[in-house]
Parts: sequence; structure tokens; C-alpha cells
Amino acid sequence: MRNWSLFALAGMLSLQFCCPIGLLRAQSPSPPSSHVLRANGDHFELDGKPFQIISGAIHSSRVPRAYWRDRLRKARAMGLNTVETYVFWNVYETSPGNFDFSGQNDIAEFIREAQQEGLYVILRPGPYVCAEWDFGGYPAWLLHGPGMEVRTSNPAFMAAASRWLHRLGQELAPLQSANGGPIIAVQVENEYGSFGSDHNYMEQIHHLLLDSGFDRAMLYTADGADELPNGSLPELPAVINFGSGSAKTEFAKLDKLRPNSPRMCGEYWDGWFDHWGEKHHTADPAAEAKELQWMLEQGFSVNLYMFHGGTSFGWMNGANIDGGKYEPDVTSYDYDVPVSESGELRPKFFLFRDVIGKVTGITPPAPPAPLPARAIDSIQFTRSASIWLNLPQPTESQKILSMEEVGQSYGYILYRTFISNAQSGELRIDELRSYAQVYLDGELVGTLDRRLNQSSLPIHLTHDNARLDILVENTGRVNFGRQFPHERAGIAGQVTLANARLTGWQIYPLAMQNVSSLAYKSNSCMGACFYQAAFQVDQPADTFIDTRSLGKGEVFVNGKPLGRFWKIGPQGTLYLPAPWLKKGQNEIVIFDLSGQANPTVPFLARPILDDNGK
Repeated sequence: MRNWSLFALAGMLSLQFCCPIGLLRAQSPSPPSSHVLRANGDHFELDGKPFQIISGAIHSSRVPRAYWRDRLRKARAMGLNTVETYVFWNVYETSPGNFDFSGQNDIAEFIREAQQEGLYVILRPGPYVCAEWDFGGYPAWLLHGPGMEVRTSNPAFMAAASRWLHRLGQELAPLQSANGGPIIAVQVENEYGSFGSDHNYMEQIHHLLLDSGFDRAMLYTADGADELPNGSLPELPAVINFGSGSAKTEFAKLDKLRPNSPRMCGEYWDGWFDHWGEKHHTADPAAEAKELQWMLEQGFSVNLYMFHGGTSFGWMNGANIDGGKYEPDVTSYDYDVPVSESGELRPKFFLFRDVIGKVTGITPPAPPAPLPARAIDSIQFTRSASIWLNLPQPTESQKILSMEEVGQSYGYILYRTFISNAQSGELRIDELRSYAQVYLDGELVGTLDRRLNQSSLPIHLTHDNARLDILVENTGRVNFGRQFPHERAGIAGQVTLANARLTGWQIYPLAMQNVSSLAYKSNSCMGACFYQAAFQVDQPADTFIDTRSLGKGEVFVNGKPLGRFWKIGPQGTLYLPAPWLKKGQNEIVIFDLSGQANPTVPFLARPILDDNGK
């Protein structure tokens, strides 16, 4: 049994323990020390001395920038010496060659703040990341044209991935530990063994990362133990991922597969994510704390997935395919982990803190003060705008086009055609992605939900030249498994009526990026409508929008898309962070596919993540 001194981190960490962070910034007497992490037999060494990684995951894109420091300080206060973070390609390169690393996207600043708080960083740049994030982090524009095969050696994909990783390297390669930064390790791809076994592809990604400047930190791979032979590379350390209750079994597998490799759990799933229409997941904190203690007492390294889950703001939730069933994820990525979606410290935090302190013999800093949260007065909406009166110019096409084919990544899309002859029959939509309302002459006649494997409904046309509208929501692209490379949104197949293919489409992209500028009026609106209101805030604080009285849609506050709501649950609130509110007047816009006239929406001081939708 090994029990090393886990916080003997020369230079950076020792300085952070003894000095206030503000003083450190003011003095800045010398550049941070460089450090080198290496695998040596069954353990890691930092600067030649045994080092046990005790890490937790925080995704900068899932946390408001103003709260990065708070979450990082809480990581240190639990006793972590490292944080792990994914990089979501689609956030930073929203169209080919156009990059944005400013504001919320300044991931280099997130990593610098981690260093300032005394934390090392494990970087997971993918380019595929999974993470319950739309399309596994890939930008949707990769699917715009033919010939693209993502997550393969396909030349078009590798060219795009090369451009991305080289640009990311400009931002983050200087922050590797051998350059004086905090990044001690960089993951090559992500759980590739669950997808394929093309080691030539994995070698290409490995060398692409090196060519992008990631050669001053330790590179490694991560897979489930059973998939490790498919996804690992012989020249790199391999870590394994598993959930609570599996540590002894999975580490025994690693012992057999890699007898002379460091023992590390790259993702210890100390919680789980939720799907719309299913239950809210929770785990046993005491059992997980006991298992964490066992791993640490063996000298194994651990990365908690997650330490703080945060929120898949806007349209960024992903989805699973399980047994052919589509399972879209909710907006909240709370994950039932030590630090809640809004930064609250759970009992699990203190149990883990006690375990880490017991094994290491180190008392971590005290946690920062709790962030204030409050309810706001309910809002009644009296201004609205029908989606039908606010359509953009359409794209004309004889055949159906997916969202990506019309240059759209997220939101909704409307398909319209006119049917020349009165008739009855089955309307069938092939490859619906993912939820559709079907209208005849402006009247809703049915809905189709990919989640329920619905793809057809009977319709009856009483006159010639009837107008057919199909309003489709992209509920989240699949992010895991063999299905996800084909995840075009909208309608990716064809539409038929009575087995005859419909053509002559007008296609309206509804990305919903400027919802504040619509033509709002004081008259009532029902159905697919936007609702706008102003509300006053005397002192911004975290709050939660109670969406349980609404149908299905999205909420925007001061122009920021907070995320999705759906009456089927389990998520019943949307997190509204204080930094996104203004003292004085604020604006809220709700889009609801099944809106009711003049809705009233309450605000709560605490979230509801386990509503059953009834």
C-alpha cells in the first residue's frame, strides 16, 4: 500500500498555500515554475517524485465565467490538486476557420485561474469529447456537405481537426507544465475504444496533438477497461473510466491489461446525467466516499467526473441512443456531484473532503462563502409574437434539406410545402431529428417524437393545394456510440404522403439568435409563440425559473439562451446565474411550442430537478 505526500508540489502549490491570491497577483515576482509529469511503472512522477493525481472535472463552457474562480476555489477546498476540463470544439469554431476565444470562451484564462488557485490541469481537447454535449463537441458544420466521415482518418475530417487543434495549441500550448503553466496532462481523443479500433486513426490524432504544440505535457488515453485494447496506444499511458461500485473490479482488469502502467481512474462517475421523460439520478454519497477512500489508499490516481457539472446552456445538451431509442439530455448537468449546478456544496463535498484529508494528512483551505440565491416575483407575460408572423426568408428546394445543409446548427427549422390534391393517407418522416409539430393550413394536427420512435401519422386533406407545415426542433444531437457520426438535425431523410414523396419545399431556418427584436404585441398568442416581459432586480442573485407550467421550448434572459424546458420532466427549473442579471430592468423571452395566452412564470430560490412532469 502506497501513501505518498500528495501536495508536495514544488513552486506553484507551496506558494499558493501560504499567500493570499490577491497578493500573489500583485507581487508576481517570477514566472511559475515548470513541472514534468511522467508515468513510471504503476504510478506517476512529478519532477521525479511520486505524485498522486486527485482531480475533479469542471467544464468552463458549463460555468458562467464570473463563477470560474468560485468553482476552482471549491475544488481546492475539497482537497483536489488538479482539475480536468474538456474543450468543446463547436463552441470555439462556430463556422469553418472563424474562431472565438473571447469572454466566456477564454479557456486560457480559465486554466490560468486554476493555476492561480493552486491547481494543476488535465486537458481533454478531443477533438471528440462526448460529455453529454451536442454532437460530442463536434461543430455541426462538419456535416454540411457530402464526403465527411467524422472520427475517422477521412481527409476532410482530418483537415478540419488539424486546423482546430493547431489553433487551440496557439491558445493553450504555452500553458503546459513544462512551460511553467498548470497543464500536466493532455488526453488523446476520448474513449475511442467504445467506438472503434482503428489504431492508425488514433496515431494520427496523437501526432496531430504533438504537431499542435502539445508536447510539453504527458499525453495519455482513456477508455473503459474492457475497451482499452481498442482505444489505447502502446506508447502512451492508459487510464480507465468507470462508475461507483466498480473500482476493485475495473482496476483488476487494468492490472492484467497494463501490468506496468499507472493506476488511474480517468473518470470516476460519482453521479449521472438525466434524460427528458426519465427519472432524476442520484447516488449514495457514503458509498462513493468509501470507494474513493479505497482508491486513494491504494495510491491510485482519481479524476471525479464530475466535481461540478454546471449547465448545458442554450442548445448544447446531447443525447444517447440506447437499444435504438433516442434519449435527449436535459439542460441541467447537475450530475448529483459534490458541487451542485449553482455552486452549492452538498454533503458529498464534505464526505469527499474528509476522505481526502484523512488519506493525505493535509487540511485543505476553507470553502468560500456560499453564493446568495433568491426567488424573484413571478412574471406575467402580456406581450407576445407568433412564430408564424416572424418567419425569415425561406430556402427553396425540391428535396428536403437538413439543418446543416442550409447552414444552420441549432434551434428549430420549418418545412413547408403545398399538396395539390385532396387526399387521405399516412404522412411519414424518415430520419426525424428530433421532435415535430405537423400543421395543415395553420392548424396543429399532430406531433412526432423521435424519443418515442414516432415517424408517421394519418392526415386527411379536404381540399386541393393544402399547406403542410412541419416545425422541427433539434432536441440535441447524439453524442455517443456508432449512431452519432450521422446526426444531421431537422429532417435528414424524406417526407412521404400515402407513399408518394413530397417535393417543392420552402425551408425556414429558425436559429432564434435575435429573439428580442421580434414584433411583439399586446394581443394574446397561443401555440408556437414567443412571450416577452421586463422585470426588475434590485440586487442580482442566483435564481431558478420555474418552467413546470410551460410546454416545450427555450428561455432567454437578457439575450442569453438559458436552455430547454419540457413539461415531461424531470427538470422543472432553469438555472439563472446572478452574473447574467442586471441591477434594474431585465428582459426575459420564452419560446413555447404549446404556449398559452399570457403565461405566468415564478422564480424560485432552489432548483427542481426531479419533477415527474405530471
